[in-house]
Amino acid sequence: MKKLPTFFISHGGGPWPYVPEMKTQFQKTAQWLQQLPQTLSETPKAILSISGHWEESAFTVSTTAAPEMIFDYTGFPSHTYQIKYPVMGHPTIANDVLNLLSKAGIENHSDPNHGIDHGTFVPLVMMYPNANIPVVSMSIKQNYDTEEHLQAGRALESLRSQGVLIIGSGLSYHNMRGFGSAGATAVSKNFGAWLESTVTEKDIQQRSEKLRSWALAPSAREAHPYEDHLVPLMIVAGAAGQDLGHAEFVDHVMGVDMASYRFGT
Repeated sequence: MKKLPTFFISHGGGPWPYVPEMKTQFQKTAQWLQQLPQTLSETPKAILSISGHWEESAFTVSTTAAPEMIFDYTGFPSHTYQIKYPVMGHPTIANDVLNLLSKAGIENHSDPNHGIDHGTFVPLVMMYPNANIPVVSMSIKQNYDTEEHLQAGRALESLRSQGVLIIGSGLSYHNMRGFGSAGATAVSKNFGAWLESTVTEKDIQQRSEKLRSWALAPSAREAHPYEDHLVPLMIVAGAAGQDLGHAEFVDHVMGVDMASYRFGT
């Protein structure tokens, strides 16, 4: 079985596929996500989604067979709180994730009930609208420690050879106060240029070193006052192993660049 790539996906704003004016804004993102499955060598057996919207004190994995919807956004039309994406979970894969983390000496917990938030269901409803690929959710760690997230990813690399598609969902720019501001475009481009050069670094050790020191990058803290939407990238970069990364897609929405990255072919 060929090893699947890993992805960091900038998931966009709120439940945009379900709000017509927002869907128009994110039309290019929608088109990219819709064609993404055709670029894979095979249909995934399951998807491991690491969303920046789920934080725990230790890496936590949802073991539910039937994930419920989590609507962790406010101020959107009432129908966006009735969305259904009836995907199944995959308890066996979830336990594989837990076992791999434990084998690597990484503290972890299971959660039998945690569902899927919009960091997960928004990109997936575009990629797999029939909800036919089981999904396992995994949290980020509240301390946002870059090295710990890289290590967690490294521990999970073998899943890629077992038909598991690993997706980190966040945003390459995530400053809620900055969206739409005069300087946001420049900030997103400054940090985005550094991020692209880092993701595409051919020396894997150097790539990891640069990711560890991301806060020293141009406009880093202006782009990410808190790194909850950046650390999912660390996990997928770790899970990439020796595979090279590249900028898969960049959209300009809400006044900022939103970039997504792919590791491997």
